[in-house]
Amino acid sequence: MFYMAGLWRADDRTGDRGGWCQVSVALRPVAAPFVAAAPAGARARTRLRLSGQDEAVLRAAGRHLGSLAGRDLAARCAEGWLDARGRAVSRARRKRALTAESSSRWAGAITRTTEDQVRLAGQNLRAGASGLRARIRRIQARLAVPAGGKADRVRGYATGAERHAKMVRLQVLRARLAAVERRLGTGQVRVVRGGKALLRKRGNLAAAGLTQAQWREQWEAARLFLTADGEKDKALGNETIRWHPGEGWLEIRLPAPLAHLANRPHSRYRLTCPVEFSYRGGEVAAQAATGAVRYDISWDPVRGRWYLDASWQVAPSPAPSLEELRAYPVLSIDLNHGHLAAWAVTQDGNPAGPPVTIPLALSGLPASQRDGRLRGAISAVIGLARQRGCRAVVIEDLDFADAREQGRERHGSRPSRGRRGRRYRALVSGLPTGRFRDRLVQMAANAGLSVIAVDPAYTSRWGAEHWLGPLRERVSPVPASGHHAAAVVIGRRALGYRARRRAGVTGGGQRTGRRRAAPRAPAATRTTRDGRPRQAPRQPPRWRKTATAARTRPPDQAAQDRPGPPASQDHLPLVQ
Repeated sequence: MFYMAGLWRADDRTGDRGGWCQVSVALRPVAAPFVAAAPAGARARTRLRLSGQDEAVLRAAGRHLGSLAGRDLAARCAEGWLDARGRAVSRARRKRALTAESSSRWAGAITRTTEDQVRLAGQNLRAGASGLRARIRRIQARLAVPAGGKADRVRGYATGAERHAKMVRLQVLRARLAAVERRLGTGQVRVVRGGKALLRKRGNLAAAGLTQAQWREQWEAARLFLTADGEKDKALGNETIRWHPGEGWLEIRLPAPLAHLANRPHSRYRLTCPVEFSYRGGEVAAQAATGAVRYDISWDPVRGRWYLDASWQVAPSPAPSLEELRAYPVLSIDLNHGHLAAWAVTQDGNPAGPPVTIPLALSGLPASQRDGRLRGAISAVIGLARQRGCRAVVIEDLDFADAREQGRERHGSRPSRGRRGRRYRALVSGLPTGRFRDRLVQMAANAGLSVIAVDPAYTSRWGAEHWLGPLRERVSPVPASGHHAAAVVIGRRALGYRARRRAGVTGGGQRTGRRRAAPRAPAATRTTRDGRPRQAPRQPPRWRKTATAARTRPPDQAAQDRPGPPASQDHLPLVQ
């Protein structure tokens, strides 16, 4: 458990008027890092360049199967919650009813999709109830404190008017929670085939920028059903939709009412256009030869294109341990609004090379463009990791679950009211935390890299406190920011080091190897407000361009022994 010391001003009720008291705030423990599991599935997409006849046949089949899927979904929602036995009996009964108007395999795919939609709708309903309860608890806690007051760490509402407005909102939230709990009790889930967001656009086409014909085309495209589940023991991995890798043709089994449109035996229709997977086509072919492959045919009315998606299960390779990955440098990533802050951290916990900022502007873009830019940013991350010799990419295990659950009722260190609160909620909703994590894990696994997830607690705070100043002293073409400092803390946490720099390590003015640690300055005689001695800041050492050479000093040289003048003259002079 960590503790953070701080000062707070005592009020009149403590008896210490105007005094200052020191308290210790307990920080939550930091969870251990872990290696994210590799994805257990794969998916590849290719474009279908259909002729007019092919497009007409696919539209007819998709609309017919889509109407059957809508009818089956309505029947399943009317049954409410069922146990495992009840779900199996209900699906068998509904499948027999659908087989007569399609085929056994089409009916199996429709009923499986229906069960998935009902299960997901139940999860969303329970998540909505949890969010309403969290908001009600937050409002009740703040209403228990008088307006303008504070009890422990809970602060009351600023004014009486705001307090009254929150009391009214509390009643509204309780009514909504009661309605959701009634639906949970009876099992009444609501599912919209085509999506609720697209349905809501119908009420205000001008704001959506669509005409009625455009909306109708998107609505019909979203309600088409052309999905065939794979079968392991069948030829080419699927009996309903088949793709031949060698010959490049695609066949579809037509429903029984549309058998007259077939151009192949056994009510099959073969497309006239060649079909080829330019991306991961070899993997699709290998899977079709040995296992099951699921195919989805979809129509994008905005681009005017038809697509074929192939998906299959893969056996995940065993993930390397943390000890193995810590033997190499790691690339730490700090996800922010509009960009990614990256920095390579060596095995000993020090940042290496210049910091890198990868742009990631996603605001106001359609879903397809957001996904494309997200993939482009992840590709840049993978390329940077390979360039720096890293075996793993480190990210925060961040999802903003509490902020999204409590909404505008969230109160604490984050803004919750007014313009700042709206900006913060918009920023949180715009961060693609879940999609970024899923895309990164999948693309990194394809590139032979691992992903380490760490606890996001205090990374930005401790990065600014312990690393931002020293990193800005470094001579680098890219200046370090607070997000880069947080990335350093993220990398150190994945390597098993603490966020704080080691005591006694000097700054970044060192050019060659050794320098002595700076001695601690003597304590100053001045004192703080509470009477404690004030500590003087550490004084930097005297600047030297290079370190002193490590060599032995030669001994002192002795003086030369020279004789003095002769004492007596014992020789004759040459000249008299």
